[in-house]
Amino acid sequence: QVQLAESGGGLVQAGGSLRLSCVASGNIFRINDMGWYRQAPDKERELVAIISSGGSTNYADSVKGRFTISRDNAKNTIYLQMNSLKPEDTSVYYCNADIMRFGKTPLAAWGRGTQVTVSS
Repeated sequence: QVQLAESGGGLVQAGGSLRLSCVASGNIFRINDMGWYRQAPDKERELVAIISSGGSTNYADSVKGRFTISRDNAKNTIYLQMNSLKPEDTSVYYCNADIMRFGKTPLAAWGRGTQVTVSS
């Protein structure tokens, strides 16, 4: 079994910062790409940022220059530093990981999400 646990969400004023964390645990042989997605009410889930096991990153245009994704492979953890937050960043943020497991097929795992609310 594999679990992804997000933390760090909350309420912040526009212009403020938050740092999200996501820890993967369980039957893990190797983790390939890890990323953050978000979903606002009545909208589709969208990619925010993704990071490979080697540290290559990609960002949604809407967050470039404001958000930074990073990764600690030894801890099976990724982070999302969010600066200059805007009300339109308000969403539930989900962690995703492409996990290779011992003795089982690969798994695209999801966390339960953490709420980020940015007030104007």
